[in-house]
Amino acid sequence: MEKEIKRYTEIYRGSLRANGFSDLEWRCEAYRKRLSEMYSSEAFIQHNIYPTMDVIKIYAVIAMCLELKEEGLTDADIITIINAGFDRIRKKFSIILKLVDALPNSYKIAERWNINDHAKRVKDGSITYDVFDVSDGKIEYSISKCMYVEMFSYYGIRSLCKIFCITDEYAYSRLTKRVKFIRHSDLSEGECCHDEIIRK
Repeated sequence: MEKEIKRYTEIYRGSLRANGFSDLEWRCEAYRKRLSEMYSSEAFIQHNIYPTMDVIKIYAVIAMCLELKEEGLTDADIITIINAGFDRIRKKFSIILKLVDALPNSYKIAERWNINDHAKRVKDGSITYDVFDVSDGKIEYSISKCMYVEMFSYYGIRSLCKIFCITDEYAYSRLTKRVKFIRHSDLSEGECCHDEIIRK
């Protein structure tokens, strides 16, 4: 776990540096201490039971949010700051998505991703779907419970789970030739996550 703490502390350092923060050493030390305590907590043990979820990463992001929240920053500012630390990872992901977008069967690939993910999430109980409909050229689902949101809620920062909610929006913004993504609502600020993925 020390390796993970070091890794995410460096990501946090990069986020702070990219956004012009000073006193990086004591800020990063405070983060390292908080994350270490969170990984050792009973809550982490209870949450770290879902094979489809990288709870180590989720807790690392929650710890970043908590550190920045104590400084009185807005949710929008916190999301911007944290995303800066993951820019390099996102760029690699973006390259893969652009390659997929160039394929004539990109919608079918997105459809398969969603079907497989749904099956795995239902199996491990990490997400509760009220609706999951697959028809010719369209997927629509509604989620009433998500353990990403539950973990952020446990630490009193539910709205900041949007950091993970917008991952879908980021991904589909790179799949534009044959796929249309519509997000009606998400659980970070609403009662359900309601999405549609439509073949163009």
